[in-house]
Amino acid sequence: MFCAIMTKWISVNVYRPGTNWDKLGTWTYPELAAIREKSILPVLKDLQSSDPKSRTAAAGAIANIVQDTKCRKLLLREQIVHILLTQTLTDASLESRAAGWEILRVLTAEEEADFCVHLYRVDVFTAVQHAAVKQAAESRTKFVWCIAEALTEITAALAAAQDEAIDAASQSQEILRFLFTLISTDSTIASVLRSALSCMITLSEDNRQFVEAILGDSTNQCYKHLTTFKNADGFKAVLACGVLQNVFSVMDWNDQNPGRDGACDAVLVPTLSHTLECTSLSDNTTNGHNSASPADVLQIALEVLASIGTTLQNSLGQSSRAKKESREGLGTKEDAEDAMDADGNDDLSDDDNPADEDDEMGDDEIEADMEMVTGAHDDENEPSGIDDVPTLKELVQRAIPQTVKLFRNVQGDDQLSTLIRTHALTALSNIAWTVSCIDFSEGANAAILQAWTPVAQLIWNDTVAPVLASNTSDVGLATVVTSLAWAISRTLHGQSFLNADPEDPFQSLGVKCIGVLGQLALDPAPVTLNREIGVFLVTVVAALPETPAAESVEALNQLFDIYGDENSANDKEVFWKDNFLQHIEATVPKVKAMVKTVDKRKSTELRAQAEEASLNLSRFIQYKQKHRP
Repeated sequence: MFCAIMTKWISVNVYRPGTNWDKLGTWTYPELAAIREKSILPVLKDLQSSDPKSRTAAAGAIANIVQDTKCRKLLLREQIVHILLTQTLTDASLESRAAGWEILRVLTAEEEADFCVHLYRVDVFTAVQHAAVKQAAESRTKFVWCIAEALTEITAALAAAQDEAIDAASQSQEILRFLFTLISTDSTIASVLRSALSCMITLSEDNRQFVEAILGDSTNQCYKHLTTFKNADGFKAVLACGVLQNVFSVMDWNDQNPGRDGACDAVLVPTLSHTLECTSLSDNTTNGHNSASPADVLQIALEVLASIGTTLQNSLGQSSRAKKESREGLGTKEDAEDAMDADGNDDLSDDDNPADEDDEMGDDEIEADMEMVTGAHDDENEPSGIDDVPTLKELVQRAIPQTVKLFRNVQGDDQLSTLIRTHALTALSNIAWTVSCIDFSEGANAAILQAWTPVAQLIWNDTVAPVLASNTSDVGLATVVTSLAWAISRTLHGQSFLNADPEDPFQSLGVKCIGVLGQLALDPAPVTLNREIGVFLVTVVAALPETPAAESVEALNQLFDIYGDENSANDKEVFWKDNFLQHIEATVPKVKAMVKTVDKRKSTELRAQAEEASLNLSRFIQYKQKHRP
């Protein structure tokens, strides 16, 4: 079915003379016809030849050309998948089978997720399981390892594209045994081990069945090997941490409920932090798809830390509930005294209570014991608060400093550097948002706040402030850093270091974040993003007089920039459809009142900008009224 659809699609959209396909450039009929006649049809003919050597050579040749987009599309048109599944993968030649699996691996890696769904529906898992069983009986040659690597990557690709594929892989004893054997065999080559661990990360995410299979594997001791890998270096350690973090999350093993041998995310953070410290992006040597480049290692380490930052909230929630239940179970000091008074009302004979008066507790001793029971003796500055949450302690003391250092050291505007910096900010943001959910109004959490404050200052000074000051045009980076900035401000509102220049209100956190958000909403921002930011900016102004003057001025300036062009798509789809003009008109008296509150003598620049914003607001409203769509 899929091949038939592909044939029709390509014949209509590719082979029509003069057809353009933006993603691939201009595909002309003569060009494609020449490729098909010269490179595709002859090799496909040999692939189905009765001569074993011709088939093997053809399979290898296709494995080499399938990376090319045009050749790959033409091969799909000629039903290469059907040929592979029905002939090549069952070929007597090990080399031919290896090339066939390599072709499928490239197809799953390069094509869209729909292709993986198609493969699953044509029951490619049956072929995978059959090949996995044969792997156990084969002597270890480069072709056997090639097949093993292809099988793991195909399995991972299918699982990522289709929930049913995850279930099928988790229920397949052949695939489980195959993966666990690769993990536990000392002779498994690095590229295959990497692919197997990556596959296990995909399969173990929110998948209790697969996780229980890992924990229950007594034959290969998969879990034991993962914990051993965790203490190694490089890609092996980082990928093992990825699998283990999924295991801990699924099994709900955390600081308050540690699992096997005390397992929780706290044991992973030192390895991940060490990886960030010792891995240099500049040493970015690669060796095809087999290598684990420094960029790959750093990205995975940061992704696992980001996941830990998110799942930590569950642990903190359990800790809070446990403390609350403990307090409720023990009752208050008054409850305990009432209970003691009630006991004292019972008529007791000397035989029932033989203790001498000298042995009775005095009022001071009773008071001390009551404080022990009710927790009234707790010292708000006691450092044990952070020790009660070892994962957070490890993040604060190890992971965050190394993540900030990595962010600071990775320079350049190239795609790879931006990717790593964005992942670093995401990890920091996830941790910061989790910390921001802690109730610091309770004295018991004062030690956590005390430990968090200098780390938050480090994050702010070395990541947030530089990005906000740079007025970055990268949407992804700006979005994450704005989220991080708000998370920090939630926990440390009022801290002086959040303001880069206390004398200049336009350098405040609020103004900076409003400015970044405004830039994200400019054309060609998606309608949904533009609407969300537009509503936020209007709300900031409408909240006057609660909104600081500088923030309201910045919000107005951003609104002028975003919706000043009536030809903008978002002008019609957002500004007019959501009736922004009416809401903005309602802010006019508030803005005028705001201007008067700014002292000319003490805040000359702020007063001037406030007056200008008020004047521009009137002009903006008049302009929009004249240009209704």
